[in-house]
Amino acid sequence: MPLKHILIVTSFLQTTILLAAPPQGYTAKVSVTSPTRLDWTFTSANQSLTTLPKGFLDEKYDSTKQSYELFLPPSKDKKPLPAILFVSAGDEPQGWKSFEGPCKALGFVFIGVRGAGNGVDFPKRCRIILDCLDDVRRQVPLDPDRTYVSGLSGGGRMACALGFALPEYFGGMMPIVAGGEMRDEPWLRHRAIDRLSIALLTGQTDFNRGEVEQYKGPLWKEIGINAKVWVQPNHGHGMPSAATLTEAIKFLDEGKEKRAALAKKYPATRASADGAASREDAAKLLLYEGKEKLKTKETTFAGLMLLKGAMERWPDLAAAKEARKILLEYEDKKVKPWEADDIAEQARYLLAEARHLSDYALLGIPPKSTYEKHRPEMAQKAIELWEKVIASTSDAETAKEAKKRIPELEKLAPKK
Repeated sequence: MPLKHILIVTSFLQTTILLAAPPQGYTAKVSVTSPTRLDWTFTSANQSLTTLPKGFLDEKYDSTKQSYELFLPPSKDKKPLPAILFVSAGDEPQGWKSFEGPCKALGFVFIGVRGAGNGVDFPKRCRIILDCLDDVRRQVPLDPDRTYVSGLSGGGRMACALGFALPEYFGGMMPIVAGGEMRDEPWLRHRAIDRLSIALLTGQTDFNRGEVEQYKGPLWKEIGINAKVWVQPNHGHGMPSAATLTEAIKFLDEGKEKRAALAKKYPATRASADGAASREDAAKLLLYEGKEKLKTKETTFAGLMLLKGAMERWPDLAAAKEARKILLEYEDKKVKPWEADDIAEQARYLLAEARHLSDYALLGIPPKSTYEKHRPEMAQKAIELWEKVIASTSDAETAKEAKKRIPELEKLAPKK
């Protein structure tokens, strides 16, 4: 199907009748009106599920029992608004006091999710957060290029989980005093590099400072994600100053033009401001992007990974079957130059992981980190990564770096 036809269908399905928006300013409690239209199951699985496995979500779960705090800035036009979606470590929202100044000054919507603390099971937590986000989108169009998901501690890890899984709804993440994990799917890693910005905030005495400053921040930056770390002086494991939050938001905003340009070329990279594509249309758009990238030698590997993503995420759909057919055709080719790109990418990720896990293990800052006892295990894991680097690399300088780092780590690793 030609792209223009896909876009017409998708645009129609994404068009929604907006509910009456809450009043401008701060509202302490807004109730969710309907279940989310967003693909929340994909955050907890490698597929877009049509049927929930037993125990995946409480059968008594009711979206309309969820609520959130909301700030709507004054707005004179009908353009989609930028937004901060904040996930707390506890069940009560805790970010508004810190974000009030930046949101008012920069004109951002603020959504403080309630009932999604660290004690909530991961799938349910994702559902609650996306129920709240989509409820706001039904009432006020939000700019996906400037919607940033943030959170404190365990909430920051959730922010990363959501952003890496559903980058089409976010321009970036702002994990506070915590890191996070990337998705394993190559196409989603490519999407994070191409689309997302990540502002990582930690405190001078935060027990997670080493993870943020030495490990995840530099790791993500090395593999190509637009990431930056802030260390707040005289702060621990808590919210940073309003000035630091403002600076971080402005950093995230620097990538908005790049994200917008990418979406014009590849519509699958960005959701609409107030709707959600059907499974069928989302799959068609990803398939289209993959096929377009197959036309250029430099992007063939990325295109194949997009097709693999479409096949695995929506295995029951026609787009997945077409993607599988194309993948098999490429697998049968005698010459496979894209395999070199695959190997190079894996090597790049492996080297970055080895380097920055080593830094985290060896430096382990701050001295009183609760993770201090785990440093020997980190060192052993880093040694194993460096050994894989040595076994797979043909680059003399990389092998030399590995052989230098291993003895340093052996001093810290558990004695055999």
